[in-house]
Amino acid sequence: MNREEIKNLLVEFSRGDMSLEETLERLTVLPYLKTEDIILDTHRELRCGFPEVILGEGKSPDQILSAAKAFAETEGAFLATRLEKKTVELLEKEFPGGYANFRARTFRYRRKQGEFQKEARTVAIISAGAADLPVAEEALETLTHLGIPSLPITDSGVAGLHRLLQHHSALREVFIKIVLAGMEGALPSVVGGIFGGPVIAVPTSVGYGVGRGGLTALAGMLSSCVPGITVVNIDNGFGAAAAAAMMARL
Repeated sequence: MNREEIKNLLVEFSRGDMSLEETLERLTVLPYLKTEDIILDTHRELRCGFPEVILGEGKSPDQILSAAKAFAETEGAFLATRLEKKTVELLEKEFPGGYANFRARTFRYRRKQGEFQKEARTVAIISAGAADLPVAEEALETLTHLGIPSLPITDSGVAGLHRLLQHHSALREVFIKIVLAGMEGALPSVVGGIFGGPVIAVPTSVGYGVGRGGLTALAGMLSSCVPGITVVNIDNGFGAAAAAAMMARL
């Protein structure tokens, strides 16, 4: 529940369109909602500006479905991340109006199709290579769920910088950038050094040998000499998008 929904609820009560008992019933689920195994934070959007997201890792399909149904009923929307294919298919069947992204391993649903927030800045999502796309699309799905417009730019790693520079005009206009790279993780430094503005760097677990599952990219990004770069955890497209959304709304 967000501020607008609470305001509408109180207006309905003041006009007599909703009884005191009905109003109290709606407000009782404001702080949290308990399912069989999970306590859902229905207060988070009001408190933090964005809703709780269902993390699929470590949860059974039944647990995820139970949480999704609870959010759909009380909030009218949900985003689930890090899902197995069979869970995505289960949610597709249960919520035919939702959107499944098998590459990102996400599923998002909104009972009423929302619009992008007119006051929010656009966020660029720049990925070094096609192998980074699962994480890049997790970021894209998160921004879309939060109503933040995005500009995806793919396959623009440092091995062929001319591919990045062809987007020079567009990237000069986009203030906030999420930049994903594996291997040596150099792309965020390049983007931050050329285009300016806040850069949220996402190391990906792409790269063999001394790439060490993204640790080398993580160390490279943390060691960047370019000011204004913030680094999130390996493969954390969701975390990067959440941070970018907060910046985009300022």
